[in-house]
Amino acid sequence: MRENELEILEQYNIDVKNTKKVRDAVLCETEQGLFLVKELRISEKRLSVLEYLNEHLRKRGCENIDWILKSKEEQLSVASEEGTKYFLKKWFVGKECDIHKEKDILDAVANLTKIHEAMQGVHMEGEGEKLAFSQAEDLQQEYSRHNREMKKVRTFMRERAGKGEFELAFLKHFDMMYALADCSLECLKKSNYEKLVQESRCLHTLTHGDYNYHNVLMTCEGIATTNFEHVKENIQVTDFYYFLRKVLEKNRWNIALGDKMVNCYQKHRSFREGEMEYIAICLAYPEKFWKVANSYYRSRKVWIPAKNLEKLEMVIRQTEEKKKFLKEIFAFHF
Repeated sequence: MRENELEILEQYNIDVKNTKKVRDAVLCETEQGLFLVKELRISEKRLSVLEYLNEHLRKRGCENIDWILKSKEEQLSVASEEGTKYFLKKWFVGKECDIHKEKDILDAVANLTKIHEAMQGVHMEGEGEKLAFSQAEDLQQEYSRHNREMKKVRTFMRERAGKGEFELAFLKHFDMMYALADCSLECLKKSNYEKLVQESRCLHTLTHGDYNYHNVLMTCEGIATTNFEHVKENIQVTDFYYFLRKVLEKNRWNIALGDKMVNCYQKHRSFREGEMEYIAICLAYPEKFWKVANSYYRSRKVWIPAKNLEKLEMVIRQTEEKKKFLKEIFAFHF
């Protein structure tokens, strides 16, 4: 055990047997079970919000979550001698959801509906100060901003001398991809999106904010849901859209698998009016194309990694597969 790890762990009422480095954290084997030490990269106020959510979920029967453990001094975070802050949370023995195993995927979808049910009507107040869950950015504004950014990248590339393979491929397919982005935005404006947003605020519904296969662990005690740091007050099926997209991108937009995922979610939690259309619009928006463009624009642009071109080519290739999926499952036409 390293000295700085010992310094942090001594501030907790746990008996540590062993530690090992994992991705951006330290995994601790203790007499009280597994725990994870992470550097605090959110505000103390947001950490308090997370603690409140942890308690709320556990009271609602969601025991398999990575709840925060307080220190000996009853603090949510502790500091090293250098002043870096850390927090400790419960962890689990298990493996990440396998996105190539149908059972894992559908179990994760069913688990999401339970989390969503528990994250309704969540409203909190602190002592003398109102604490609140942050609200998601308005999607119309987000898409409008992304569209402007994509056009800005195109303008930059057009004016650039000595275009490489990446720039030529991007410009070749830009009009088609931008048309999808513009169409998605117009569909969103005409949809029940505003109504769904108002319902989420009135009902105080929360989203996990990062529900992907990395944060869903298959354990002997059932599914554990982790990393709620991105929780927001938002339309709950946003989580389902995100998980659906992540899984289908890895499975070539498999129509049969996607259909089972939609049916599984609906079996446990009926879709509200407008939610299916909202999911389809989110899927239709070329999010990955914007990400590739944004990554390029923020880079030095002197040397473009071959991986960027591979990502761009994959996005273009999967667009037709995604169109077929949306038409078949959601009756959504561009």
